[in-house]
Amino acid sequence: MADEAGLRISPFADYKPLMDRGAALVEANRCLNCYDAPCTRACPTSIDVPSFIKKIAHDNLRGSARVILEANILGASCARVCPTEELCEGACVLHDLHEEPIQIGRLQRYATDPVVLGQKPLFQSAPPNGRRVACIGAGPASLGCAAELAQLGYEVVAFEKASEPGGLNTYGIADYKMDYATALAEIAWVKELGVNVQCNTEVGKDIPLASLFEDFDAVFMGVGLDGVSAIGIPGEDLEGSQDALDFIAELKTRPKEEVSLKGLSVAVIGGGNTAIDAVTQASRLGAERVYLVYRRTRERMGAYAHEQELARRDGGIFVLEAAPAEILGEYGRVIGLKCQKTRSDAQGGLEPVPGSDFVLEVDRVFRATGQAKHRAFFEQLEGLEVDDRGRVIADEDGRTSVERLWTGGDCVSGGQEVVNAVAEGKRAAQSIHQTLEGAR
Repeated sequence: MADEAGLRISPFADYKPLMDRGAALVEANRCLNCYDAPCTRACPTSIDVPSFIKKIAHDNLRGSARVILEANILGASCARVCPTEELCEGACVLHDLHEEPIQIGRLQRYATDPVVLGQKPLFQSAPPNGRRVACIGAGPASLGCAAELAQLGYEVVAFEKASEPGGLNTYGIADYKMDYATALAEIAWVKELGVNVQCNTEVGKDIPLASLFEDFDAVFMGVGLDGVSAIGIPGEDLEGSQDALDFIAELKTRPKEEVSLKGLSVAVIGGGNTAIDAVTQASRLGAERVYLVYRRTRERMGAYAHEQELARRDGGIFVLEAAPAEILGEYGRVIGLKCQKTRSDAQGGLEPVPGSDFVLEVDRVFRATGQAKHRAFFEQLEGLEVDDRGRVIADEDGRTSVERLWTGGDCVSGGQEVVNAVAEGKRAAQSIHQTLEGAR
């Protein structure tokens, strides 16, 4: 892989690299500073985009970062991982003038990186108010909630079962969007607000769930989703068959040479953004061929169009209208993926095409067919209402059917963006504060 000057660069180099000062000033001065800006309305955390860009144009980076981070405490990571093409940049009025939209994500990164990754304090926690809140999980929703509460004077403890906090931000996002070290550096900056994160502590196993309701005034549940479910075809237990998220976590936390796929052929099953991440990561780890196997047409894929294009540019081979039937093995290892062509029936459903079986000769198979819900954990919470898809039911402020329990993030939505999770955590924090203040 080479840059515009023909220089070889790492395949895991930044997807949206940091702007230098000159480029940022030019870009900031292109902004029309719209009134009632559509870019702000398109942001789930309602960042005042014209305001922070105007501050960049005036060389006031700290002021710009403050505007962003007051609205979204994970503004540095969201600058990297947000699908800006679908959100703020997709709403930019310059589209109507047939011009390129403002690169809002890269400007956001330009403003926030010096503060967040430079570990420079910007906010302070309020004097202690004597209240305690527990967060279950330390992913984006819990961090959004915890940071807001800490600034209101609450003692917040987040219990995280993994060895590091951050959830999907730390372990589940393609490395060229955000690497492991950057995710942890941002969390370290958030913890400076006084948020206590206890890792390697699984609620319900290492600490009783009931104790949280005894020892804390309120509980926020931000447990996200579980791993990718089994598809239910023969051969999933073979060596070389793996959950796509486990594959991404491995490449983010281990030296790249230890997880190299050089010379191998890979099949990724699924049509969402995780499948795209698995395709691009496998390709950048040196795989010779990377197939994306999806049972419907490209138009029906859950992955954003720009993500699909990214996978195609990375050499991903789309095998559409094809369903996996069996993972083939020899001596306990994957040697192929047997598939069958599909077609839509009269009711819009899918049916297999008789006699259309074919085999992809691959060495690895990654499943990216949708994550399971934490149903067993939810059953431990007496009276907790979930819908028929296993998602927690909550009102718009995150209040659940269990007294003193709020929630937010993927365990409610079933899977959205990091920025949605942060927004929901922040709204829940305000609801917790109003409820507990009213109880005084």
